[in-house]
Amino acid sequence: MTTRDDRDMRYQQDVESNTDAEISLLDIVDFFAQSYQKLLLAAMVGLGLGFANWYFLASFQAEWVLHNNTTSSASADTPSSYALDLVSWRTIQKSLPNLADQLIEEGKAPQGKTSLYRAMSDSLWWQKNVIPNFAITKADTKDFASLGKSLDSASTTILSLTVKAAGGSRDDALDNVRSATQFLLKGGAYLQIKSLINGLESETIGTAADIQSKITDTQIELGYLRERAKSLEQLLKRFPGSTAATQQVIDPKESSAKYLPLSTQLIAVNTDINLANENLTRFADRLAQIALMKTFLEAALPLVAQNLDGITLAKALLGVEAQLRGQLKADDAKARQSLDALRSQLLSIESRFTKGLEANTAPNAQKSGMLKGAATGLLAGLILALALLLGTKAWRLVRTAPAKAS
Repeated sequence: MTTRDDRDMRYQQDVESNTDAEISLLDIVDFFAQSYQKLLLAAMVGLGLGFANWYFLASFQAEWVLHNNTTSSASADTPSSYALDLVSWRTIQKSLPNLADQLIEEGKAPQGKTSLYRAMSDSLWWQKNVIPNFAITKADTKDFASLGKSLDSASTTILSLTVKAAGGSRDDALDNVRSATQFLLKGGAYLQIKSLINGLESETIGTAADIQSKITDTQIELGYLRERAKSLEQLLKRFPGSTAATQQVIDPKESSAKYLPLSTQLIAVNTDINLANENLTRFADRLAQIALMKTFLEAALPLVAQNLDGITLAKALLGVEAQLRGQLKADDAKARQSLDALRSQLLSIESRFTKGLEANTAPNAQKSGMLKGAATGLLAGLILALALLLGTKAWRLVRTAPAKAS
């Protein structure tokens, strides 16, 4: 049976053990006073290891700036514009990863650049390594807030694109950033040309069907108009005196138009007949232009499927357009009109990615992150040394505890 004296003795032992386990501020000061040399040595070793890791293992980072030049226009209605606007850049940015993946799958990636193209097949790579530089930044927007919405367009105007790439050596980094930039230019041109070709395909299918339907409707309406003209001519022969002029302006298509003089009604009907014939001629000319575009697509589609380099593809398609132009008659202005529009679009895409986006300086490469690597090594050395010292002291306390208890 436990007595009161036994309980008091156990309580006293617990108080003494808790007092021994407590760490005072003086103990902490003594610990660092005794161990500062070891901690300092560990920090220096960690700093040296961090610097060595940066010097021998850290990769080089290369940058190349592409200026987004403005293009002048000969038309006063079409002002000068930048080669790429924000919408077109976002569209290209979202499609380039799929194009890079397609090149890898088809084995068309440049030799020795498969790993780079595999990295570029990730959309996050483009967000991190291709940075658009806008005319006005968010900080500028705060400064110019008093100007209102007059700077909204400037805040989305891209002045340049900064392309970044990494490499194990300076030459590798420079080579990678050149390859990435070339892929951006050639791939961007290819994506816009493919969009143009897809639009032409849709037009040749949908627009042609729509025009054919309009031709049928116009031909039916033309038949009714001719019958009405015959009836009015017969009435005019029966009532030759109903040719009095009227000062009242009435639409010949309204129900009250039947009270107009017969000669006036006849003129209106013949005017509608002439207009219908003109529309049929316009529709026929448009179908001829679409047929010419079909001929162009027959030669263009295989080129688009085989050549994923947009700049060389543009030159090849311009060659196809030139061949078709050479087959036209000298006086066939309507056919030349459609080819002129096509040629203008192809030249615009080609110049956009050759002269519009242009690097005025050579790329540069350097190692980055020296301070980060050194600081990481220093911190790691301190933490490991501190953990080792505290662990050693704790082990000593554990070993001496049984001796005190005895």
